[in-house]
Amino acid sequence: MPLQDYMQLISVDDHLIEPPSVWQDRLPKKYLEAGPRIVEKDMSSEVGDEALSAALLSHSTNSKTRLAEVWSYEGRIYPNIGLNAVAGKKPQEYGMDPTRYDDMLPGCYDAKARVADMDIDGVQSALCFPSFPRFAGTVFLEGQDKELALLSVKAWNDFHLDEWAATAPDRFIPVIILPLWDPAAAAAEIYRCAAKGAKAITFPENTVSLGLPSFYTGHWDPVFQAAQETNMPLCMHFGSSGRAPITSPEAPMAVMISLFGTNSMYATADLLFSPVFYKFPNLKVALSEGGIGWVPYLLERIDLTWEKHRWYQNVNKEVRPSDLFREHIFGCFIDDLEGITRREQVGIDNITWECDYPHSDSNWPNSRQFAAKLLAEVPDDEAHKIVELNARKLYHFPRQDVV
Repeated sequence: MPLQDYMQLISVDDHLIEPPSVWQDRLPKKYLEAGPRIVEKDMSSEVGDEALSAALLSHSTNSKTRLAEVWSYEGRIYPNIGLNAVAGKKPQEYGMDPTRYDDMLPGCYDAKARVADMDIDGVQSALCFPSFPRFAGTVFLEGQDKELALLSVKAWNDFHLDEWAATAPDRFIPVIILPLWDPAAAAAEIYRCAAKGAKAITFPENTVSLGLPSFYTGHWDPVFQAAQETNMPLCMHFGSSGRAPITSPEAPMAVMISLFGTNSMYATADLLFSPVFYKFPNLKVALSEGGIGWVPYLLERIDLTWEKHRWYQNVNKEVRPSDLFREHIFGCFIDDLEGITRREQVGIDNITWECDYPHSDSNWPNSRQFAAKLLAEVPDDEAHKIVELNARKLYHFPRQDVV
């Protein structure tokens, strides 16, 4: 039976909600007004969303408690303080992001409370992506003052390394964001944070949709070189490109949610046909929240394309793309019976597990039970790799009791 007591679950994709003090505690005084800060605002007349307006009104008849807590950055308002932070709620209660911190479980924004929630869930360790800065820190690309934007990136990283992850070093895999508008500054930030114990880097799954150069150029070489030298994988969370897989304006959000894994498919094809892994043979990429059931088909299709079309295109002509995938790219899953059934075609060493707390895909507080059920027919040695050992190797995150 998989998930023996000695198997520790490591989630490679969780999320944290930044507490209000992250930037106010760390930015120079001259930037406190313009820098990210929490303000109270009546959004009911501005958002144009009946569900949101009703939810704001439902808090209380008191005018003060009807106000939403929102992020303000350079005067721009970012209303979703708790992006999809619905852990602990029933699916019937989904449909609106929290508007105040007291709408969420404390484990969303408090590291000690998060550890307690992980204990309830049977999860040993987690890598926690940003929320307000977006999954890859792309909100700071919008910054008009790039000095403030750079300081804000560094402030998030220092918060994560010195406060969040430092609360329980054996429970959190430290991850950082980058100043994506400047590859040299991004590389410098990688080296700075590696010296402080960072283990992973968030990076967009597609840079072109953000108005940045592609993987096919040499633009990102300083970043990829720094990531390779510091042994930190690039974590490409679906949606980090800012491009959602919407089919039509009339399509319900369910279509987008169902198709988000295609963003990870795009990133995989892009990377395998780009020069990235030839120029940086030790670079690793973790596809976050994209699932794994699609991997066997896509690799088969990419290999077939390579076999027939590589001769007249500017692509690698020597290494089979599926071999590159197994050397460089890792996927993760929550509920993915198809991927687990075809795990050998995916690559058992390339599979990791995720909880996705506090988002709606999470099975909290029953994640360990769900994982055990999904892996019930998987041999112990393979299950152990999938839920723990592959992540420890990828993120250089050994057990604390192992020397």
